[in-house]
Amino acid sequence: MIKEDSEVAQSMSEIMNPSASKADADFPNAPEGWTRQTAEGAAKSDGIDLDADHWETIKALQAYFARENRPQPNIRELHDGLGERFHAKGGLKYLYEIFPGGPVAQGCRFAGLEPPAGAVDKSFGSVV
Repeated sequence: MIKEDSEVAQSMSEIMNPSASKADADFPNAPEGWTRQTAEGAAKSDGIDLDADHWETIKALQAYFARENRPQPNIRELHDGLGERFHAKGGLKYLYEIFPGGPVAQGCRFAGLEPPAGAVDKSFGSVV
């Protein structure tokens, strides 16, 4: 049987790993190779069970990165946008409760994104 054009692999990545080429319709801005299972695995390693607000944050982060399309997004803008999006539930305070590692840093990791510079402070908690 001959595949229709829509079924033909579009990239070498799809040819080499056909199961990864199936994008999740609920996460249209997800980076290549990202799956819900990778997010769940990362969250599990941090002791977090992902709920609807975690997934909404992941979608928001992926959409922001896709829209901005620059190597280093503005962390302040991103932080403020997430706070506004969850304002009715407590804003940033709420987000820090569900993402104890930080809504931007930990959220980006779960979303398959590289956190912007300054999102992760490696010296935090240091006594040196």
